[in-house]
Amino acid sequence: MTSPLQGWLELLAVKGLGPVTYTRLINRFGSPEAIRSSNAHALVSIGEISPSLARALHQPISSDAQDHIAKELQAVQDGRFSIMTLVDTHYPPRLKTITDPPPLLWCTGQLQDRDQQALAVVGSRKGSHIGRTFTRQLSGDLAALGFTIVSGLARGIDAAAHEGALATSGRTLAVLGCGIDRTYPPEHDPLRQRIEQHGAVLSEFPMGTPPHSYHFPQRNRIISGLSLGVIVAEATSRSGSLITARMALEQNREVFAVPGNVTNTLTRGPHRLIKDGAKLVENSLDVVEEILPMLEPSFREQLEKQQDGLPLQPSAPSLGAEEQHLFDRLSLEPVSLDELIIQCTYSPSEVMSILLSLEIKGLIKQIPGLQYLRLNIK
Repeated sequence: MTSPLQGWLELLAVKGLGPVTYTRLINRFGSPEAIRSSNAHALVSIGEISPSLARALHQPISSDAQDHIAKELQAVQDGRFSIMTLVDTHYPPRLKTITDPPPLLWCTGQLQDRDQQALAVVGSRKGSHIGRTFTRQLSGDLAALGFTIVSGLARGIDAAAHEGALATSGRTLAVLGCGIDRTYPPEHDPLRQRIEQHGAVLSEFPMGTPPHSYHFPQRNRIISGLSLGVIVAEATSRSGSLITARMALEQNREVFAVPGNVTNTLTRGPHRLIKDGAKLVENSLDVVEEILPMLEPSFREQLEKQQDGLPLQPSAPSLGAEEQHLFDRLSLEPVSLDELIIQCTYSPSEVMSILLSLEIKGLIKQIPGLQYLRLNIK
């Protein structure tokens, strides 16, 4: 028995047929079978379909492509992943509204209705300790409020966004730039497994597709398309995260940016976005206040009730007077041991003892050069 997916996968295998044209054809003809059974004149008449593409749509699928499709369908039957088509009821509704939605979405994990209330958090693969820490905090706060955090499973800021959501038992979605049967970067496989337990991993690329560099700008439109808005945490002026922000604007999504030290090259991207009108983000309240009118009424009411109690700053567990005194002098910026000794009235040995106590409690971290900084605290 032929799977309903087979026609969709065969159409995807036609050379030169991109997402925009695929979507236009589906909207016009209703199904892959109707498209391929229509004559070339009918296909060309809808506009922007060349005669050569119309002919290609009627050509038989190559044996190699057929073999690959058979493997895809078997993998679906074996439960390795699912494939959603553009007309499926469980295809993400918000993603359908962009001009070039992926005709098919490969998925591991599970999408839920509440993923409609999603926010994308993206940034540099070389995110700083401060940037990653703030991203975990912000993503965790937003996930705790009920937002689904969307990102790209990349190193740096993306990973911190997923981790922040997971730390509060929130939902998170990862969008890949490779086939669903691959994980890139490979060292994020444990993180991917956790995401699949508390969300979903998505890809528009067929099984086996390598993580080519040109796939990542393409997948960024899905990250923004799934979301109410995009938050850029850290990015250089030429970062792919700015591509995501641009796509978000084209899709009529909100754009947010996290400011930082002006001497840090990783703040140039967010600062540029802020100059261009992006909402400056210092905490979760900045995001919620901006998108509150866009939310579903029941979710908006829930947030409005919580708004006064939203966490603005990390809070530490109960500390003794000496521990609190020293802890208050630390931040996400590294502070040297010598500076701390000068700032405090304690002896060097007492300062070292207090720092050790704070480190054991998981509140601070020592980094090379006898420097100390706060960790992300929930």
